[in-house]
Amino acid sequence: MAVFLESHRHVVSSGEYRVAPPDTIHISATLASEIDGETQRVRSDGKISLRLLGEVKVAGLTPKQIAAKLEEMLARYYTGARVNIHVTDTHSKKYYVFGQVSSPGPQPYTGRDTLLDALARAQPTFLAQRDRIKVIRPSPTPGEQRRFTVDLDKMIRTGDTRCNVLLAEGDIVYVPPTALAWVGLRVREVLYPIGPAMSVAGQPVYARNLARDWDEGDDDEN
Repeated sequence: MAVFLESHRHVVSSGEYRVAPPDTIHISATLASEIDGETQRVRSDGKISLRLLGEVKVAGLTPKQIAAKLEEMLARYYTGARVNIHVTDTHSKKYYVFGQVSSPGPQPYTGRDTLLDALARAQPTFLAQRDRIKVIRPSPTPGEQRRFTVDLDKMIRTGDTRCNVLLAEGDIVYVPPTALAWVGLRVREVLYPIGPAMSVAGQPVYARNLARDWDEGDDDEN
């Protein structure tokens, strides 16, 4: 679990979120009324278009780097102009919540999303096995996938938030059904293959099979 606790902590604390299409940024600029108050969505080419400054490539830069770039460009017209950048919509990066929750699917990743944040937004249902919530950090390299199991009820009951890990881009949070609910869902798929079961069948196969395939090595990060 240490991998989850430490990964990206320094990134969040130093504001290293990197902007990408189609994120939206808000610009505050002292002196430069031409761009002050501008809200811009980053285009697919990674650029924004601003009065006075024209086309500016911002994709791949942090808010601080964008601010510094704009200040440098403004120096041709103003002395002492200061710029602040705030990312208002983080559409380019996602994490995912599946299983027995009211709001499954991709969620915007801000760099400050914790496991409790994700679960509070997704809202586990009464079918959820809340003491066996899985957190998966995928990797394209075989053997580098990270995963561990969290007891949400214990975390809430004891106030021990050591397992309230900071999520990374692409992380998967899976809320499995209880044993009884799992049987009920399987029966429903057999009896009602179309319609009511579509919400279950519509989930990615990987996420649907996590509870079934999770073996005794699921806590390898603890």
